[in-house]
Amino acid sequence: MPISDPANLLLVQFAKWPEKGRVKTRLAAQLGEKGALNAHIQLTMAVLRELVRSGCPVRFLWDRPLTTPPASAAPIEVAIARESVQQGIQQGRDLGARMANALRDGLAEGYGKAIIVGSDCPSVDASYLAQAESALTQSDVVLGPSDDGGFVLIGATRTATGMLDGIEWGTERALAQTIEQLKIVGLSVVTLEPRWDVDELADWERFRRERKL
Repeated sequence: MPISDPANLLLVQFAKWPEKGRVKTRLAAQLGEKGALNAHIQLTMAVLRELVRSGCPVRFLWDRPLTTPPASAAPIEVAIARESVQQGIQQGRDLGARMANALRDGLAEGYGKAIIVGSDCPSVDASYLAQAESALTQSDVVLGPSDDGGFVLIGATRTATGMLDGIEWGTERALAQTIEQLKIVGLSVVTLEPRWDVDELADWERFRRERKL
């Protein structure tokens, strides 16, 4: 199932700057800080390729402003420039506010639909994005659950103040709390089939196996 109107769908990738000791910290116990950094870069690049492949406009948002980007960000920034992807900084006091703001800003610019994908979610492919876009014809918000109780994707056609407030991010309660909060602020929500993201060593090994790395 293809995306019905790619020009009307803004895809937003959230990413942390690739800095040793600040990314994929759960993987660092097995891979070391350098190995975890390299994993983060590979995952970020893989997600970016999938989003660009969709044919939709793509926006890439780093987690915070830096005066000088780390040298390890070079391959990501080269790919961003090559694909003419707009680059920016996430805005907000916490993850919920940053996601809500990114969705709101995209919709305010005239896109009918906006979807955010995290950089550790390589299972989000063109088919899954098409399912999310289709779901947004019937609902204000779509969520793509992850196997660990969070979500790999959030999209919207409408936002509301406080829509992602009070969520315990990074816990197994995040998805359920998000659904409840969306209903509290008056937004309809639909969930897709779960997909996997990369947090633990087994996830990383699955990614490498499926990508034949």
